[in-house]
Amino acid sequence: KEQIELALRHECKLKECPTGDCSNLADIHANELLKRIPAIRQVLKTDVAAAYDGDPAAKSFEEIVVSYPFILAIAVHRIAHELYQMEIPLISRIMSEYAHSQTGIDIHPGARIGTYFFIDHGTGVVIGETAVIGSRVKIYQGVTLGALSFPKDERGRIIKGHKRHPTLEDNVTVYAEATILGDITIGKNAVVGGNVWIRESIPSGVVAAITKPEALYKKKGPGFDDQLEYYL
Repeated sequence: KEQIELALRHECKLKECPTGDCSNLADIHANELLKRIPAIRQVLKTDVAAAYDGDPAAKSFEEIVVSYPFILAIAVHRIAHELYQMEIPLISRIMSEYAHSQTGIDIHPGARIGTYFFIDHGTGVVIGETAVIGSRVKIYQGVTLGALSFPKDERGRIIKGHKRHPTLEDNVTVYAEATILGDITIGKNAVVGGNVWIRESIPSGVVAAITKPEALYKKKGPGFDDQLEYYL
């Protein structure tokens, strides 16, 4: 409650509004967050299940909970998102950046993420503020759900608050290092291959992938009969 009150007073100072209600508002928000904890735990159980079902290397739920960086990132995010919705951006952003520093997974607290979500490996993942992710979505390391451009007002300042990040519908899979930019939609059951750059919406059930790499074979050198594979 104390931290929420301090954050509210900070917001009031920035907006030059009266601070007399901050203590009462902090009580309300703290109690509301505590009420939401059981529901958050239930959603997190689906995330653990998604990791177990989606990773053949996972031996138990306990292993996932105590050792997978994704679980720390999504647990912090789901709590930070609740605070973000309560318009307490400072605490929620501090939480998300803490998780980012610990896991290498950067999820803005404003991002809306459905149940049964899984990030495999996780390093280098970026999910922007207005991204919307459905249920049973799986993404791999290095994926970016980012903004394509930033509209500006007549004074050249970035316009804030508009939808500028992708929407991933249910059952979407996004493979490593894919970059998806702008307010576009990746339809249900679509698959985005590794290393692709997406700037347009993809219909449901479509696979978007780069051309298969060409394989070249070269001898190691004189006196060696075995071959080495090179992929370009």
